[in-house]
Amino acid sequence: MMRAETLPDILQTDLSLLSIGLNPSLPSVAAGFYFANPRNRFWTALNASTLLTEPVSPGPDSMQQLLEREGLGFTDLVKRPTRGAGELRVQDYRQGAPGLRALIERYQPRYAWFHGKLAYKNFIRYAGMETDGDDWGLQRQRMGETRIFVTPNPSPANAAFSLSDLVTWYNRLACCLASVTDLPTP
Repeated sequence: MMRAETLPDILQTDLSLLSIGLNPSLPSVAAGFYFANPRNRFWTALNASTLLTEPVSPGPDSMQQLLEREGLGFTDLVKRPTRGAGELRVQDYRQGAPGLRALIERYQPRYAWFHGKLAYKNFIRYAGMETDGDDWGLQRQRMGETRIFVTPNPSPANAAFSLSDLVTWYNRLACCLASVTDLPTP
């Protein structure tokens, strides 16, 4: 069996939420699913949050289950897997950002969920969009009807944010998703 070179996008029309990581980790590519590093806190935070109707076990089957049940898709800004963010180069962002922008414009998820400011800032910069600040959470900028939400990266390399912090941010995102009233466009 030939090993995958990267993780495939997990997408469909009518996405509620598109999870956007910086790039796939080597353990994720080897395992065949997003956030597969056992030290990554994504799955623990996701299951502890109010984003899901019921918990899921991390694994390749969970990706399709989340897509169908929750309308949760997955992709990355950069598709090249690395051991860590320090291995990424400007050229990776230049190549990845326009493709991600086109993907978001095509699928128009309700929310584009960026894991970390590094992913969001490099997307904005290299997709040719204007920045609208440096805050966590809901951004003022939209892409068509898609709202943008930024949470801390759950990577084990991002120890500045605890599991509790991640759950708090995921719950804030869940509140936005559950909101009946759309926020006005600035």
